[in-house]
Amino acid sequence: MDTIVKETHSHMSHTDFPANSPEVSVIIPVYNEEAGLAALFERLYPALDALGASYEVIFINDGSRDKSAALLAQQFHARPDTTRVILLNGNYGQHMAILAGFEQSRGEIVVTLDADLQNPPEEIGKLVTKMREGYDYVGTIRQQRQDSLWRKKASRAMNRLRERITKIRMTDQGCMLRAYSRHIIDTINRCGEINTFIPALAYTFAQNPIEVDVAHEERFAGESKYSLYSLIRLNFDLVTGFSVVPLQWLSFIGVILSVGSAGLFVLLLIRRFMFGAEVQGVFTLFAITFFMLGVIIFALGLLGEYIGRIYQQVRARPRYLVQTILEQRDGLSIANKPMQEAVQPVAAAVIGREEQAR
Repeated sequence: MDTIVKETHSHMSHTDFPANSPEVSVIIPVYNEEAGLAALFERLYPALDALGASYEVIFINDGSRDKSAALLAQQFHARPDTTRVILLNGNYGQHMAILAGFEQSRGEIVVTLDADLQNPPEEIGKLVTKMREGYDYVGTIRQQRQDSLWRKKASRAMNRLRERITKIRMTDQGCMLRAYSRHIIDTINRCGEINTFIPALAYTFAQNPIEVDVAHEERFAGESKYSLYSLIRLNFDLVTGFSVVPLQWLSFIGVILSVGSAGLFVLLLIRRFMFGAEVQGVFTLFAITFFMLGVIIFALGLLGEYIGRIYQQVRARPRYLVQTILEQRDGLSIANKPMQEAVQPVAAAVIGREEQAR
């Protein structure tokens, strides 16, 4: 059946969605994934059709520089009844793209999935089954991970560090194949955090969480979008966004170093009176001084992380900007333009101020 594309500038909140909302919403962020999208479509929709439930798939194009946006638009026209496409005006990162999908999702069960096919779409049914059993958060544990050795080691190390610092208990924090209940999604949507780690944030709101084992495959095409620096930044967000324990540790270390320094001063003072000036201890003092400087610089960096988060939060800038939403309403395919709706009042206000100045 041919579809008609119309343009509208209206914005729809979750409370405005029709009563016949789907049971399952699948959120998939996409960034430069043109090489693997066809394979994703081929496996995803049959897996969802097999659920025996109404569903929607929400793709979020996170400022891709390849042909991903065009391929997503083609898929929307091929399956407009179950497909929605959100086009962001730039690259905001995986978690911000997922939050954009959460804002538009309508399902009672919301599943997040990466577009690289490392997490098989066929595993979605396992998560939906657990959600139907009454759990409100289904985490996953990747079996026989196909990642590089350094990523496996780094992931285990960060898991252990996170468990010591926060109260969040996730066996595999790096797997984005997860399922959330509607009440968790609505709560996340009310949060205004600029930097966050979605699985951990959702876990803090869960009342009845569970984890299940899922298969893990090699990436179908392309390379991981997470560099070593990106992974470090993500884990900094995880640690500083959910705990102040690092600051408490620094305070404790500061007390210990202060006591130790006072003891060392007393010891050197006694030796000075007993044995006179000793040149041999100068290099030891240099070593201690450089160690203390290292601790101070590290402490300043950690404190800067917390202050930086506060700075980003108080600026109150949008976490992302949606350029276009492709979706079907009343049997017609439409293209929402949320950015134009948001820009027009701002432009009118600026023009008004200019006229007053004249």
